[in-house]
Amino acid sequence: MSGRAVPVADSENKGLPKAEQRKLDSNHLREPLLTELANEEIRFSEDAVQLLKFHGSYQQHHRELRKTDKVRSWQMMLRLRSPGGRIPAQLFLALDDLSNRLGDGSLRATTRQAFQMHGIAKADLKEVIGTIVRNLGSTLAACGDINRNVMAPPAPFEKGGYPIARRLADDIADLLSPEAAEGSYLDLWVDGDLSYRFKPSTDVRKARQRQSEPGLFSGSSDEPLYGDTYLPRKFKVAVTVPGDNSVDLLTQDIGLVVFTDPSGQLRGCNVYVGGGMGRTHNKEETFARTADPLGYVEAGDVLDVVQAILALQRDHGDREVRKHARMKYLIHDKGIQWFRTTLTSNYFKGNLKGLRNEPKAKLLDYLGWHRQKAGLWFVGLPLLCGRLNGELKQGLRRIVETYQLEIRLTANQDLLLCNIGTAQRAAIRADLAALGFEVPDAPSPLARHAIACPALPTCGLAITESERILPDVLDRLDAQLRRLDIEKSLLVRMTGCPNGCARPYMAELGLVGNGLNQYQLWLGGTPNLQRLGKPYLEKMPLADLETTLEPLLLSWKQAGGRRSFGDHIGKIGDQAVADLIGASA
Repeated sequence: MSGRAVPVADSENKGLPKAEQRKLDSNHLREPLLTELANEEIRFSEDAVQLLKFHGSYQQHHRELRKTDKVRSWQMMLRLRSPGGRIPAQLFLALDDLSNRLGDGSLRATTRQAFQMHGIAKADLKEVIGTIVRNLGSTLAACGDINRNVMAPPAPFEKGGYPIARRLADDIADLLSPEAAEGSYLDLWVDGDLSYRFKPSTDVRKARQRQSEPGLFSGSSDEPLYGDTYLPRKFKVAVTVPGDNSVDLLTQDIGLVVFTDPSGQLRGCNVYVGGGMGRTHNKEETFARTADPLGYVEAGDVLDVVQAILALQRDHGDREVRKHARMKYLIHDKGIQWFRTTLTSNYFKGNLKGLRNEPKAKLLDYLGWHRQKAGLWFVGLPLLCGRLNGELKQGLRRIVETYQLEIRLTANQDLLLCNIGTAQRAAIRADLAALGFEVPDAPSPLARHAIACPALPTCGLAITESERILPDVLDRLDAQLRRLDIEKSLLVRMTGCPNGCARPYMAELGLVGNGLNQYQLWLGGTPNLQRLGKPYLEKMPLADLETTLEPLLLSWKQAGGRRSFGDHIGKIGDQAVADLIGASA
C-alpha cells in the first residue's frame, strides 16, 4: 500500500496490517479502551494496550513481581506531554501527590523532557490522568503513532532566540495535536469536559485551518492532518537556537534551528529531517540515523513546513512493515532530493532556501545558577538517570511549594528550578545544600552528561539492566580514568535494549543491552552529539568493561589528549580500534 492515511470509507478493508486496522476500528482511539476502563480486570487487552499508548501510557509487567504478586505485577507507566520540559508548580505538586498515593513513589525525568510515573494500577489510571489534566498537564500523544513531546532548550533565558524557541515548541505541539483524538482523550479521562481543550495561538489556528487544503488533507474530516490511521510510527520534533544542542537535534524526525532579528522576532529556521535512534539487534535493515539538512524557511512558513513534512510521512511512510515505518527509512530509501522535491511539489507551498550558517553546536546542560533576566534566576540540578524519590523528592516539593517555582526538565534528565527572585536565592541555596546540592554545577564529569533508560524491571523490551547499574558503571570508569591518569572525560550512554531511548548511538561510549549482563559496544560519537558512533563488539560481558577499554584509553592518552575520546576513535580508524579491543573490523 502507498502508506496514505486510510479514510473512514475503507473501514471494511480487512486487508490492512493489524496495527493499521486497529487504529481504523478504534473510533479515534476510544475502543476497546473505553469499555475496558469500566471492567474489573487487572490489565488491558492487547488491542486496548496499543491504543493506550496514544493516551500516554504503557502497560508493563513488573518482571520481579510476576511470580509472587500477579496483581501488582501488572501496572501502568504514564508519560506526560510537556513541550520544552515545562512543568508549572501546580502540576508538579499534583504529580508528587499522585506518585506517592497511586504510583511507586517516584517520578522520572525522561530524555524527551517529560516526567514519567510508574507503578499505577489499571483501576487508578483514570483518576491519575484526570488529575493531571485538571492541573495544567496532559498525556495525550506522549506515546503512540503520532507526534510526541516537542523538545526545546529548557533554559528560561529571556534573550536571543530562547523565548522564540520555547514558544515555537508550544505552537508545534498544538499544531500537531490530533483533533478527533483530543475529543476521545477528554471523553476517557475527564468525562468529556471540553473546558480542558487546548487553546492555540492565532498563528496555530490559521495553520490548522490549512490542514483541510489539498496535500495536507488526509481525506478524513475528523482528523484532517493525521487521518483515521494516524502515522505509520512515532514522530519526534525538536527546536533549538544556533549553537545549543541540548535537545540532541540530529536524532529527531524534524529538527528546527531558529534565527531571530535584533529585536528577538523570528526570522526563520534551518530545517533538518530524518533522524532516529531505534534499531533491532541482528537486523541490518534497521539502524540509527542522523538527520539530513533540508533547507531554510522564512518565519511565516515554519508551521506550514512542519505539518507538510508530517503529511508527507503520513502518506509515504511504510505502513506494511512497522520496523521500517519511521521517516528515517523513507529518506534513506528515497534520498533527500526525492524528499525535498516531493515536499515542495505536493505538500509545501513556501520556499526552501539554502541553510544559514550556524556556530559549532555544544551540548549545554544549564547546571548551576544562571541569571534568567533582571531580578530572576534559575538553577540547574543534576539528577542521575532522572529519578526523583525519597528525601530528594520531598525536599524539592517543599521548595517548589514554598516559592511556587516552575520546573523545566532537560533532555539530559536533569531539572531546572526557575523564576527564583533575587531575594529568595540565599534561602533556596541553603535548602538545596541540605539536599546535597551544595555545588549543583559540579557533578562528576562522567555523570554530568551520562544518561540511561529505565530498562529492568518494568520495561517489557529490556534485555538487561541499564538505569539501576549506571552509577556503578560510572564509578568503575571513573576509577579507571584516575588509575590511568587521564584527566579528560567522555560521554557515556546506556540502554537495556537496542531501541535507543537514551540515544546511546550518539555517545562516545554507548552500551546497548544484548544479553544478560552483556552489551553491544558502540564507540565514536562526539561530545556535542554531531556524529553517530559505530558498533565494535556485539556481546561484551559487563565484567570485561575495563579490560576492553584499557587499550583504547591508553591509545587516547598517548595521542596527547587534544581530541575528544570519540574523535580519537574516528581518527585511528576501524581496524586500529578492532585490533586494540581484539575484535574483527
